Amino acid sequence: MEGLPEHGHSRAEIAARLSSPRRRNDLKDAVYGGIDGAVTTFAIVAGVAGAGLSTTVIIALGVANVLADGFSMAASNYSGTKTELDELARLREVEARHIRLAPEGEREEVRQILAGKGLSGEVLDAATDAICEDRERWIDMMLVEEYGLAPVAPHPFRSALVTFVAFILAGFVPLVPFLLGMAGGFWLASVITAGVFFAIGAGKSLWSLAPWWRSGLETLAIGGTAAAIAFFVGSLFHA
Repeated sequence: MEGLPEHGHSRAEIAARLSSPRRRNDLKDAVYGGIDGAVTTFAIVAGVAGAGLSTTVIIALGVANVLADGFSMAASNYSGTKTELDELARLREVEARHIRLAPEGEREEVRQILAGKGLSGEVLDAATDAICEDRERWIDMMLVEEYGLAPVAPHPFRSALVTFVAFILAGFVPLVPFLLGMAGGFWLASVITAGVFFAIGAGKSLWSLAPWWRSGLETLAIGGTAAAIAFFVGSLFHA
């Protein structure tokens, strides 16, 4: 039996939803930071444990990794998202110049795009006229249809912050048993880190069609493989 729709469809509800400010989903940045934070930190824990080094070394390298690598990932995500934003601004200027220099050609592009969506005859003419009367709407349409860009501009600082916070939160998890001086630290770290991997994957399924358990196991397999590789390499240097 199908559930209820995710949102209302009355005239007022539709108007309110479409007029509200649009922003990009933070899911990608959160999952990206969380998985990488848990993987890289546990890889260090596994590698050092495999080499038979002390708990102090695990804590020192682990904390250094969480802080330095977390900042590095956030900075990289900021730079990448900023580049995407700059590209969006550049292409917007390109389309504005094309509309200014070759308006009939750009108008024909709009017409063919709409025709490809099934419009024809007077409806096609009217829709083309309506879009081309508003220059910003015209440019927005070309950015989406011609270049395949998202209609919502990215926010570099927000993306970097979400990545950093997710990295820090997930990255400190494998270090908890060692920071608390718990016996069997490595095996406890393995269990709780596996739980983090699975939880991230299961949570990610809320935004996909995959079952929560399959998404969780998939993410667990990715993290577990990275940890196994690190432990194997570390064991090669065990005295």
